[in-house]
Formats: sequence, structure tokens, C-alpha cells
Amino acid sequence: MFVQPVPTLRRDGESVVILDQTALPWRSVERRLTTLEDATEAIAAMRVRGAPLIGVAAAHGVALAVTAATDDAALDRALAALRATRPTAVNLAWALARMEARLRPLPARTRREAAWAEAAAILDEDAATCEAIGAHGLDLLRALPVRAGRPLRVMTHCNAGWLATAGAGTALAPVYAAKAAGIAVEVHVSETRPRNQGLLTAWELAAAGIEHILIADNAAGLLLARGEVDAVIVGADRIATNGDTANKVGTYLKALAARESGTPFHVAAPVSTFDAHAASGEAIPIEERTSEEVLSVTGCNGDGKPQRLRLAPAGARAVNPAFDVTPAALIAGFITERGVVTVACLGEFLRSAG
Repeated sequence: MFVQPVPTLRRDGESVVILDQTALPWRSVERRLTTLEDATEAIAAMRVRGAPLIGVAAAHGVALAVTAATDDAALDRALAALRATRPTAVNLAWALARMEARLRPLPARTRREAAWAEAAAILDEDAATCEAIGAHGLDLLRALPVRAGRPLRVMTHCNAGWLATAGAGTALAPVYAAKAAGIAVEVHVSETRPRNQGLLTAWELAAAGIEHILIADNAAGLLLARGEVDAVIVGADRIATNGDTANKVGTYLKALAARESGTPFHVAAPVSTFDAHAASGEAIPIEERTSEEVLSVTGCNGDGKPQRLRLAPAGARAVNPAFDVTPAALIAGFITERGVVTVACLGEFLRSAG
């Protein structure tokens, strides 16, 4: 069983403690959440991030709100506020719907205890889901042909490791499983501008002792064309029922390059990431974030302190879509906690998954 080196989120009495990911990779800082407002700010500001962890955090945000007030109006306010924080990650809406289904029928006096229990269950289930995704992904990695004289090479995009979940991660779970199985593995980590979440992947891989190489986003196509990558595995924030997949912006370009180079491209995600209400990628809302994330960059100065610097000239304009959609035709398969499924079998798989 994979154990997170530092919990991404944990309950402490009637508050929640998170690993503040806006301080990474320069500092490891915990932050205490005591109110609904704390939880909504943490999700919106990406102090917690990654679709599965956003769902876990939202569930705990409901528990914080119910601790303060247990009436229907308070529950409605909490659900609405949390739902508005990040529009693309469907795990958030899934977790909120589950919390509402558990709490709404209960008398107000019993909601507090039930809310914390349900939030804890969602956290524990996510950790178990990550473990299962890792096991199924390991089978895929074992089957890959690898060039003699070098380790198995996996490319990923953004961060879908233990920082993004309550367990081993999604896209990185097979990598951790391979490491545990004694397989020599190396990860090509793209920087993932503009928020540079690839730096989080590099940080956690370094902590796990896994060989990795940080690459500029624009280098991915060349490396794939040269045959230097054996597989691409990414996470997902929402998957339509036809297999179209929303993930961090830049994923689509890697999928195109992987197809041209004949490199298998897989998506690792829990079943909860599939959106039964989205028939295709056209139905997936794409979050538009502030242009400031593109116009500036955060780094670390000589004193070891994070510092934000302006990149663009004065008056420059920018657009900042946080996600793009990879068409199902570019995806070799989905690595879920219930096994690996191809696009051709996806409809039957989703019907059986309920």
C-alpha cells in the first residue's frame, strides 16, 4: 500500500490541514482550513489541486460548513459555493452530489457527524482507487517493448501523482508500482506552463527516488518522434462518455505527437471522472483563468524565497485556458480502478460501472 510522504489533506479535530501546493516546489507548508470560506479559497487558488483531491477537499469543505450550521440553507450555500470554484474537474461535482445525497435526508442534528464520516470515506476510497489504478497500469508497463540498455521511459503532463490525490496518484501510480516491482523506469516531465505543475511532479519523483528529466513543453514532440518515450500517461479532469478527455492544457498536443510517433497514449483516472452528462468533449466546460498567470512567473530567489516576476512587456494581453480536450480517437485506453478499457469498449464499461 502506497503511503503519502506528507498527507495532501487530513482532518484535525473540526478543521482540515492541507499541504499548500502554491508553496511547492520551494517550500513544504501546511495550511489549516476552519471554515467553508477557507475551503473554497484553497480550491480556487489551487492550494489543493488535481481532480481527485479537489473532490476530497470539496467533501471536507461541506463538513466544515455543516460544523458551523446544519440547516438546509447552510447546506445549499456550501454546495453552491464549492461548486463554483473549479468548473472543469467533474470529481468536485461528483463529491458534492455524494455529500448532498448523504446529508439531505438526515435531520439537522445528525448531519455534522455524518458529514465528517462521508468525507473521510471519500478520502479513503480515493487512496484505494489510486492503488488499483497503479496495479492495472503496471500490467500495461510490463507489456511494453523497451530498448536494450535504457530504462522504461514514460512521459507525463501536469501533475497527476500523490500531490493530486489522497493516495499514489493516477498517471504516476503505475510508475510508483513499477518502482516497487523493481522495474527501471524514468519519467519525462513536461514543465506544464503557465503554472509549471510539472515542477510538482519533478519534486515528488525526486522524493521517491525515481529517475526523471524535466523538459520544456515544446520539446515533447521531438522526443516522441525520436522514439525516446515508450508510453505517455496523463491524468484527467473530466471524461465524456465517448472518451473525449479534458486535462491540463497542452495534453492534446502530446496526444497528437504520440499518434504520429506510434507511442501509446493512455489516460489514468477513476471512474468518478467520467461525466454521464457529457456525451462528447463539446459538453465539457473549460476553465478560463487569469491572464496574469501567463504574463508573469513564480520562481525562487537567491534567499530561497518564492518571488513573482513579470515576463511580458507592459500592455501585453494573454488568454489562459486551463484545460484542453483530447479526442477519444487519440487515446489507446483508460486506466481505471476497475481495469483498463479501450474506447471501443467504453460504453459497455460505463454501463456496467453504474
